[in-house]
Amino acid sequence: MFRKFLVFIVTLILIIGGTTMSMAKSNDWDKTFAKSDKIDVKKVSFKNRYGITLVGDLYTPKHKSSDKMAAIAVSGPFGAVKEQASGLYAQNMAERGFITLAFDPSYTGESGGEPRNVASPDINTEDFSAAVDFLSNQPDVDPDKIGIIGICGFGGFGINAAAMDTRIKATVASTMYDMTRVSAKGYFDAMDEKARYELKESLNKQRTEDFKNGTYAKAPGLPEKLTGEEPQFVKDYYGYYKTPRGFHKRSINSNGNWNTTSSLSLINMPILQYSGEIKNAVLIIHGEKAHSRYFGEDAFKKLKGDNKELLIVDGANHVDLYDNLDKIPFDKMEEFFTKYLKENK
Repeated sequence: MFRKFLVFIVTLILIIGGTTMSMAKSNDWDKTFAKSDKIDVKKVSFKNRYGITLVGDLYTPKHKSSDKMAAIAVSGPFGAVKEQASGLYAQNMAERGFITLAFDPSYTGESGGEPRNVASPDINTEDFSAAVDFLSNQPDVDPDKIGIIGICGFGGFGINAAAMDTRIKATVASTMYDMTRVSAKGYFDAMDEKARYELKESLNKQRTEDFKNGTYAKAPGLPEKLTGEEPQFVKDYYGYYKTPRGFHKRSINSNGNWNTTSSLSLINMPILQYSGEIKNAVLIIHGEKAHSRYFGEDAFKKLKGDNKELLIVDGANHVDLYDNLDKIPFDKMEEFFTKYLKENK
């Protein structure tokens, strides 16, 4: 019975991941949102420090300045791909005058890395810095004016990247999770040391089996159909990832599974330990009704300085900030990045 409970907890943890723009289907557009006629998009690739090739979409305003421009790298949610929420964020910020890059993290989507569908607090933090490497070397980007947006689990990794990478001049964490905290402690820190040890025993036993079998066992994902008994936030995830609203074939949460043992490194390596040392600007955005709200509020408490801000969006749940254009505060993000990237000398 207890093992079933642990599997349930891990399942919920690994399923991290309104009014939406209509889906656009064409031969050259595979996003879950409609293409803007104000931007140009091209696929790009670059390597991180671990030699993994990352693939992204570079969004550029059609009527861009002839001067070097401010740029923003975007990734997340956890288990999503660049054709989903991160691409929507990137396109909207490009419409507002920024060069933006939405990219797939290592081991997921079109990016490289073996085995597939693995997360790492170290490598996924590095992915943001690799995106900064790439943007810093684009001829139309000012390398001193680069920011990042992390969504859901990549909000936590984004803040962690900002604590390490001083080139990141402004960071937005939207509807963030701290994936290391929830993996080690469960939701609302309900997993105690004994339960955590038993979880690690189970996961390490699975490692032995994976090696013997030459394959990686898959963790449970979102159900193909809802029973109605699921927690509300699982229903919310289903409404995004498993319906035409946000489904994408390359998304782990839409059409795949994390590896069962993927959470081991997340359990053992807490992020945000040095977030209080971030000197550059940070904006944390969370929904008033989000089950994950406590992650953002607790992360904000660690930050120092008058260039840090917490914005709670009235009436919004966790998934509303993936694609609900009536809830995502793009005007606030434009104001934030304009202040700390464009206007900051």
